[in-house]
Amino acid sequence: MATAVVPPRFQSLIALAAPLAERFEAAGHTLYLVGGCVRDALLDEASYEDLDLTTDARPEQIEAILRGWADTVWTQGKRFGTIGARRSGVTYEVTTHRADAYHPDSRKPVVTFGDVIEDDLARRDFTINAMALKLGDVQLIDPFGGLADLIDRRLRTPLDPSISFEDDPLRMLRAARFVARFSLTPDPALLQAIELDRARLEIVSAERIRDELNKLMVCPVTAPGLWLLATTGLAQHFLPELPALALEQDPIHHHKDVLAHTIAVVDKTSPELLLRLAALFHDIGKPKTRAFVDGGVTFHHHEVVGARMTKVRMEALKYPADDVAVVVKLVELHLRFHTYRLGWSDKAVRRYVRDAGDQLAFLNELTRCDCTTRNAAKARALDRRMDELEDRIKILSAQEELHSIRPDLDGEAVMAHLGIAPSRVVGEALEFLLELRLDEGPLGPDEARRRLDAWWAERAQSEGR
Repeated sequence: MATAVVPPRFQSLIALAAPLAERFEAAGHTLYLVGGCVRDALLDEASYEDLDLTTDARPEQIEAILRGWADTVWTQGKRFGTIGARRSGVTYEVTTHRADAYHPDSRKPVVTFGDVIEDDLARRDFTINAMALKLGDVQLIDPFGGLADLIDRRLRTPLDPSISFEDDPLRMLRAARFVARFSLTPDPALLQAIELDRARLEIVSAERIRDELNKLMVCPVTAPGLWLLATTGLAQHFLPELPALALEQDPIHHHKDVLAHTIAVVDKTSPELLLRLAALFHDIGKPKTRAFVDGGVTFHHHEVVGARMTKVRMEALKYPADDVAVVVKLVELHLRFHTYRLGWSDKAVRRYVRDAGDQLAFLNELTRCDCTTRNAAKARALDRRMDELEDRIKILSAQEELHSIRPDLDGEAVMAHLGIAPSRVVGEALEFLLELRLDEGPLGPDEARRRLDAWWAERAQSEGR
């Protein structure tokens, strides 16, 4: 067990936990701050709203100590050894020393409780998270060199990485997040273990994989983590579309490395989850649509194919339907801007805004970030064209309600004017009026009725009425 002088940066954490530590000590138990809060304090990134603690006390004893001290206590995690509490706006999660392990064919851990802090730390995911701060007679407990690894920017596991990943295969995916978030270099043995044990990720639930992927996607920089997923083969077991983007380079038909481009686009976008996911998926249709034509490479309709693939993958990862719809829309529309190379008519602007809907800002940002060319002139030209489009949207928005474009007449008005009952024909009439609205802007009720009469008469004539 290693002991070190506690840096001043720990003092705020100690002050928050000290009253609780005194209660545990009075009951004959030792309390430790552990894991992420210790790591983040060493990095001067500590949060003082959520504290993780561990103790030799059993769950029933923890609950008894917390009651009467905390404002609120909850026990949903009791069977896993965790009791939660909240006091004065701070959340405390106190867990009995434990060692979680998975059976080879199980998705659920087997929880065993222990009495020794070092045994608890040995079963943590990485050395940088396997440090504890003993409360009372304050000591930094660092048996696996986590502090040194933080200083050296190195990612290692406390035990042999194969043992660590066998205990919880999700740790392989978590490694990608920590490499990205803290700019760490993964230990060669860790990478080798991922390559050997990656298929074991398949026992982990889609929901847990999704949640861990989400955490990676909102890191300020994701590239190191995404490269780890692709190069170790881990992505093949939950996101096979990612490594598939590393298209084999043809010595005659040169084209961009789509994987490198995709990762660059992700990191150019703001760390908003759905925008980042759209960036991740925006080109996944390219491998299926790649064709060599006249000495060049084409990916015709890859946005349409990619949108379908995105829907399938996100549903497999159990994303909420609303999130799937947003990301699929962005993937499907990410090339729309480039279809208007000769300029933006009012009609084109209206359709672009209507189709983007609430995701207009995300779509514009994705379009800008999709340009990863090293040709400065091309990049400036795209930015200039996007600036022009956004200016046009502002001008038209001042004249019209672009974000809520609707026909000039609603369904009730159409039925009253034509003297018809609710039916499929009403929908056809509204679609006709919407197309007019998009093409010509606001018509006004009177002109809309006149146009509707002409459409109705033409429709009757074509049907021989």
